[in-house]
Amino acid sequence: MVKILLTSLLLVLSIPALAANTLVADRVLVAKADKKLYLIKDGVSFLEFPIALSPKPRGHKHQQGDERTPEGSYTLDLKNEDSDFYKSIRISYPNQQDIQRAKFNGVDPGGEIMIHGTPNNATLPTSLIQRFNWTDGCIAVTNGAMDEIWAAVEAGTPIDILP
Repeated sequence: MVKILLTSLLLVLSIPALAANTLVADRVLVAKADKKLYLIKDGVSFLEFPIALSPKPRGHKHQQGDERTPEGSYTLDLKNEDSDFYKSIRISYPNQQDIQRAKFNGVDPGGEIMIHGTPNNATLPTSLIQRFNWTDGCIAVTNGAMDEIWAAVEAGTPIDILP
């Protein structure tokens, strides 16, 4: 009897984890100040991950090379399994507003902003890499987190990046 109750309890406790692993996000939220990425379904966060940003994480990206992550509403528009950073999912930066602002300022807005795992040629352990803001404007997660995000996000998913 105790064995049946224990087995039932373990099954019940694992249902939320199984459900989270099978959910498909209808939105992704990045809170730069909190260094977190959230997967959202029907307005509710069902998974969250710590992130690394660039050495200059504050402020919106304005131009190529400014080492900033954009802020605003974009779309996750392409999944790439053959990335230099384990796997990557491209963010639709720059949008029309970003392009117009860059044109007005006479600069290149940059592009190729991704959510990605660790570099394929990394020599340091991921646990050490992720302690620092090291990207050129992308959003970095561990490879394990990237696998979970990859499974839960489809191309075309909106992403909101908050300061």
